[in-house]
Amino acid sequence: MKVEAAYLLAVLGGKTSPSAEDLKDILGSVGAVADDDRIQLLLSEVESKDITELIASGREKLASSVPSGGGDAIAVDTTGDGFGGMATPATAGANDEANESFPFSDCAPDSFTMDPKEASNLTDVSLKITTHLLVTEGKSKNIVYSPLSIQVMLWLITAGSKGPTQDQMLSFLKSNSVDQLNSLASHLVPLVFANGSARGGPCLCFANGLWVKKSLPIKPAFKQVVDSAYKATIKQVSFKNPEEVRREVNLWAEKATKGIITEALPPESIDKKTMLVISNALYFKGLWKDKFKASKTKEYDFHLINGTSVKAQFMTSDEDQFVKAFDGFKVLKLHYARGKDRRRKFSMYLLLPNTRDGLPSLVERVCTEPNFLDRYCPETQVEVGDFKVPRFKFSSSFKASDILKDLGLVLPFNGEGDLTEMVESSPDGATMFHKSFIEVNEEGTEAAAVSSYVDMYFCYGPLSPRKKIDFVADHPFMFFIREEKTETVMFIGQVLNPLEE
Repeated sequence: MKVEAAYLLAVLGGKTSPSAEDLKDILGSVGAVADDDRIQLLLSEVESKDITELIASGREKLASSVPSGGGDAIAVDTTGDGFGGMATPATAGANDEANESFPFSDCAPDSFTMDPKEASNLTDVSLKITTHLLVTEGKSKNIVYSPLSIQVMLWLITAGSKGPTQDQMLSFLKSNSVDQLNSLASHLVPLVFANGSARGGPCLCFANGLWVKKSLPIKPAFKQVVDSAYKATIKQVSFKNPEEVRREVNLWAEKATKGIITEALPPESIDKKTMLVISNALYFKGLWKDKFKASKTKEYDFHLINGTSVKAQFMTSDEDQFVKAFDGFKVLKLHYARGKDRRRKFSMYLLLPNTRDGLPSLVERVCTEPNFLDRYCPETQVEVGDFKVPRFKFSSSFKASDILKDLGLVLPFNGEGDLTEMVESSPDGATMFHKSFIEVNEEGTEAAAVSSYVDMYFCYGPLSPRKKIDFVADHPFMFFIREEKTETVMFIGQVLNPLEE
């Protein structure tokens, strides 16, 4: 495919001013080589070239470059009235074991357009949780968690609620209806969490599971939603031996997270009165698009919030980076390798305050300013001067239900909620546990998260000029892992001490 044809596709797809990244994505989706020089030449010519001439040239070259059959396919409306869409099908038969155990492993839909309002609401809820989490559980330690994992759990519980409980949950989740949440789950989750390793992209596993007391019937309508929208596994169990059930849930989570999280449910988290356990597990492992060279990793000081410092291993690179300086902070964006997975694009963002004690105020700004990540996203690569990022590896665990209750979502957990759209009786109390892990090194990122809900006692723009920038993450910073196409935030955290595990 020629560059002009790629530009045409971008324009017809709604990009008023396509970037080099947009053109590379389109070229890569059909296996074409992205010639950086040719792309830059085209973009420099756009302002002076007649757009009609450019589109005509693009249509001509597109017609001769669309594959006639086999392999990846592309469907295009070249009339100028609209964009037909693109799809890169999953590799058939890849990762069969993962497919059998975890239904989201390799079944991403060919196309899904995230509604901007829904994307904004997802992020708003994530940041609302983050704000409170980092000033309570994370006040003086490293934290990592998956806001999407917690929200999917809440979506599932909302589907089984009614009355004031459902109203409170919908309000907290900024959603209009249960149907809207179920639709979002059925479209977004399979796309974001489909395993892309067979196509050279990140390895992901995501699973939902319910363990229900044998004598407790599940409402047929709820079971249908669980099966269709959430692809959850439902198992009837006896809670006469609660430790045995806890072990079963933990083994399930361990398998889903590739052995990373071994104890999703802590000791004594369930007992003989427990009637229902709902859990979801998430695993993510992505390799950097441009890996760091281990031979260049060296030891430097990392300055802690108490004024002392520790010796940590810092990665570095001489390559240009997606870095941008703003008022009081800098943002680094590191891309994960995509391979042939063109439906998704994963990135890690590191948000670094200029001052060593500036993280709390930066966190507050990130969590309160609308569309922060989109407004402060580095879109172009620049030459870096002093460039250092620490390796880190740690896990976090906390009672998510405590955070949610503090934020006003109390009915699902305080024994006064109505979950009779799920089962015959409402809980007399419930707890949600969340455990996460992350490791960042020269190769990439490995992360995992598990959220478990236990019902305890049932009573039935334009390019910027290139500029050399330093980015030295030698003091506390914040990070995100995001899927860019849907703007879905998968993990959020902070690093206060890279040696703390």
